[in-house]
Amino acid sequence: MIHIDFESLRTIGLTQSVASQLATINELAEGTRLARVTEIHRDWAVVHDGALESRARSLNRLVQSLQAGGDALAVGDWVLVETHAHDEQWLSERLPPVTHLARRTSDGRRQSLASNVDTALLVMGLDHDFNLRRLERYLALAESSGVEPVVVLTKADIGVDVEDRMRQLTERLPRRVQAFALNALGDEPARVLAPWLAPGQTLILLGTSGAGKSTLTNALSSSSQETGGVRRGDNRGRHTTTARSLHQCPSGACIIDTPGLRSWQPDADEEALAASFDDIGELARHCQFRDCAHEEEPGCAVRGAVDPDRLLNYRKLLRDARRSQQTPLERIADRNKWKVIIKAHHAKERQR
Repeated sequence: MIHIDFESLRTIGLTQSVASQLATINELAEGTRLARVTEIHRDWAVVHDGALESRARSLNRLVQSLQAGGDALAVGDWVLVETHAHDEQWLSERLPPVTHLARRTSDGRRQSLASNVDTALLVMGLDHDFNLRRLERYLALAESSGVEPVVVLTKADIGVDVEDRMRQLTERLPRRVQAFALNALGDEPARVLAPWLAPGQTLILLGTSGAGKSTLTNALSSSSQETGGVRRGDNRGRHTTTARSLHQCPSGACIIDTPGLRSWQPDADEEALAASFDDIGELARHCQFRDCAHEEEPGCAVRGAVDPDRLLNYRKLLRDARRSQQTPLERIADRNKWKVIIKAHHAKERQR
């Protein structure tokens, strides 16, 4: 039986639901301890056991198990660590994550982001970073993974049209999602976000480069992450964070900072997307036709009641979700079908 110093491990996010999983493991090497992954590198990981950080590599049986399961090791995972000869640290097993955040790359591959997260802080700047469509993608990513989303709008002190943008946000997002506009410097973030910073809680910051994620991490965890502004000319953020990393907060919570995400898709199916756009689903029940696409059909209860740009974004995310679930042959057939449709459309335009 493995010994657990619950109070020490709680400072890096241990919960009772995670600890209870240890009872299902029968054979453990002598000296095995529980630790949490705080950084991932190509050939090794950094793990924290509640007292100290150390480097560790994965045993072959863990590598094979992860490959069979389909998800790579991620920051936030709880793992069992064995000490071998010459004090080498080896990861022998990963505990099944309670929650797991992943995204789809442009070629459809699934990429792990973080595990065992309670709250996702969706960070967006009130400057040129303000983009409601992108925020809805982050919302779909969090909710499809069973993670509570909280919107944090940074740069409230230097933002553009702050009141109008907060109004747009309130009108567009579901009422269940809480949103705050704040200055990421100073003690305001810790005060405003205190309800989500209780001991044992784990948060992840999601947003583009330059949105203020590292600045927010520094304010909440008293760490010294490198920060940077936006580039001159296009106002796009600089990549000051290059890898995901877990940080401890004085309150007892943990924060996972991430590099900026731009070109990606939520790892969500149609059902998960429908939950994030539940206002559209609720209105769709009153459409005249059951299979209404909310485009040109008569008797549509959605058009006119939902922000047109929100509806357009929902359709795009739905197409992405369906495409990610297709086999390679299905994607080729779908691509060929659209080539024929587009070719026919161009031919018709030339005849006019």
